[in-house]
Amino acid sequence: MYRDVAELRPIQTRSISPENPTGAPGGGARAREGTGAAAARDLGPGWKVSPSVVIGPGETYDLAHIDGPGRITHLWLTTHTDHWRSLLLRAHWDGAPEPAIEVPVGDFFGQGWGRFAQLSSAMVAVNPHGGFNSYWPMPFADGAHLTVENLAEVEVVLYYQLSYELGDQASAAGRLHAQWRRSNPLTAGSTHVLLDGVRGRGQYVGTYLAWGANSSGWWGEGEMKHYLDGDREHPTICGTGTEDYFGGAWNFDVPGEGYTTFTTPYLGLHQVIAPDGLYASQQRFGMYRWHVPDPIRFETDLRVEVQALGWRRGGRYLPLQDDIASTALFYLDDATTTRPPAPSADDLEPC
Repeated sequence: MYRDVAELRPIQTRSISPENPTGAPGGGARAREGTGAAAARDLGPGWKVSPSVVIGPGETYDLAHIDGPGRITHLWLTTHTDHWRSLLLRAHWDGAPEPAIEVPVGDFFGQGWGRFAQLSSAMVAVNPHGGFNSYWPMPFADGAHLTVENLAEVEVVLYYQLSYELGDQASAAGRLHAQWRRSNPLTAGSTHVLLDGVRGRGQYVGTYLAWGANSSGWWGEGEMKHYLDGDREHPTICGTGTEDYFGGAWNFDVPGEGYTTFTTPYLGLHQVIAPDGLYASQQRFGMYRWHVPDPIRFETDLRVEVQALGWRRGGRYLPLQDDIASTALFYLDDATTTRPPAPSADDLEPC
């Protein structure tokens, strides 16, 4: 996935931002109007005249429209925390009419609860106070189209910069897909489905969960399961518990300290939100697992689900009815696949 940084290749680097919305060579810093025009009134063009865009209620803004073959290498953006769950990020590859990525902006960057949590990983970095960075490679053979839809009833100010390479690099590469689903609450005795009906050849590379506990006690005994290549009743890959899948152990509980956050290159429990004794009545958690050194490869089809299990008296499991929102990332040999309906603003609201 990564190349030697010293390797010289016949590739051109481009960047799209409000200062150069097309990414054209020599096209940056030419704006005469924009959100920074008043601050630059004594300086003129070239002095941060257009650092951001305003997206009206219900509007969809084109982040990037790129022709030909290439690869997106970095996406940075930021907006106010109030809008992390009301903006939908979409990406279309190779002229496909349906998006491969359709995820709330906050969840794509591991911030599903609308509250900042430092995330220091190889693929996603979120830094004070809401600097969102994605290093997921996004190759395409015949164009890329990225948009942000504002589902809120107010306008949103968005700052962004998208870096990409032009050149034929996509012949043997899959297209990045990301899907969001939420069970709120999960029906007791059922599982939360992260992916279903994915067809084709590819590899599963990432999981982010925003988990809200609706019961007292420990909530993470459930197993993560990957059904591959014709699996029906039983999965090929089955873990030993939720905290184990995300690289922790023993309830993420350091004796005497309780839940303990951690953020590493490929996995972490980076967010723990405690009840405040007033309106925030439940415990909430954010955790991620990037399968970059260990992608889960499939040849024909994929389904992914996670159980929600706690404990009841007598040392028995307790099926839970928690609030679970998931973002699942995978590369596929196609620009489209089965995906859930687009969420509404009410579906997305943290609660």
